[in-house]
Amino acid sequence: MKDRDVADLIAAEEQRQRSGLELIPSENYVSRDVLTALGSVFTNKYSEGYPGKRYYGGQINTDKLEQLAIDRAKALFKADHANVQPHSGAPANEAVYHAWLEPGDTIMGMELSHGGHLTHGRPGTVSAKLFNFVRYGIKDIETGELDYEAMHDLAMKTKPRIILAGFSSYPRELDYAKFAAIAKDCGAVLMADMAHIAGLIAGGVLNNPFDYGFNVITTTTHKTLRGPRGAMILSKGIVSNPLKEVEKKVENLPTLIDRTVFPGLQGGPHMNTIAAKAVALGEASTDEFHDYCVQILNNAKALSEALMKRGFKLITNGTDNHMMVADVQSSFGFDGQVAETVLDKIGLTLNKNVIPDDPLPPYRPSGIRLGTPAITTRGLKEDHMNQVAQWMHQALISKDDDKLINRIAKEVKDFAESFPLPS
Repeated sequence: MKDRDVADLIAAEEQRQRSGLELIPSENYVSRDVLTALGSVFTNKYSEGYPGKRYYGGQINTDKLEQLAIDRAKALFKADHANVQPHSGAPANEAVYHAWLEPGDTIMGMELSHGGHLTHGRPGTVSAKLFNFVRYGIKDIETGELDYEAMHDLAMKTKPRIILAGFSSYPRELDYAKFAAIAKDCGAVLMADMAHIAGLIAGGVLNNPFDYGFNVITTTTHKTLRGPRGAMILSKGIVSNPLKEVEKKVENLPTLIDRTVFPGLQGGPHMNTIAAKAVALGEASTDEFHDYCVQILNNAKALSEALMKRGFKLITNGTDNHMMVADVQSSFGFDGQVAETVLDKIGLTLNKNVIPDDPLPPYRPSGIRLGTPAITTRGLKEDHMNQVAQWMHQALISKDDDKLINRIAKEVKDFAESFPLPS
């Protein structure tokens, strides 16, 4: 690369990733094939529209490529249709809202401090200004069980047009059958935001919401799916010409969503990213990917147990998926921002995070969030989780001991570099 400023930063970031352990549950390492597709000549091509229905010429290869990604996504998630064009998870969620709702309509989503995402109704977001969000949450913080009875009562009272299942920091699996029963009683469309767990669903180790009657699933394509940064919208219903208007009926959701993504919210799709999505979807259909997902869950279980043995208070006392949320304020007497900074110093990257009904502000919350997808990609197994927990504990209880912090950082670096990045 001729631009040495950028080249040096790329090299520095590669070294940072190589010499540390990535514990942020929404991050991962992609394969060399995904990187190759992402940097391919498809970057050069404008492709507004959909396969066979474009607004530019020269689409013979882009049409085949996008259709390949669509077909792979449909097969992997058992969907009737897939829109693979959304640039990220937030606009994917926005597209579903706008496809089905009118301004002022009600959406039921998870309370943010209990694990919901910003696009599930955080005040100040565009969607929260347009739609009325009502929220459900955890009934028992010790087990993580949601209050499904309160959800039902709230749904019957407020009549949401969408009931949204999904989360950003919830360590347990949702009971999709109970969501479906509530939606049936109040007449809502069922939507799942599975951005965090899409790979685990594709790998067959967590339940697929479509098996329980859900109408729409949104997901990012990175995180556990281990693809490029982007998103998809999967749906059940009748697939028809996206250039023609259709009646707003639930069976027409695939077309309503297509028309909302383009031309409603986006212009030209990023065809290089769609190429990388297609590669990742192909990888996710293999037996090797299933084994990888099994290992993610095994590692998460082992890490959660190792942390709790060392005095970490985990929200819901463990995990059923790839992530954990720890209340470090009650465990160690300081907030999540402090913990994030200390662990960054030793090469363990995670993020500060709110806990249910957190008394502290979002930028200095009580908790931290961590997970196992990226370290599992690097090759770590259950036996290594005890060491990771030990480093975390040592660093946090001795956060002001610079000599010890430097020693642990050296241990982490030597350990991490024995597990190469994907090549």
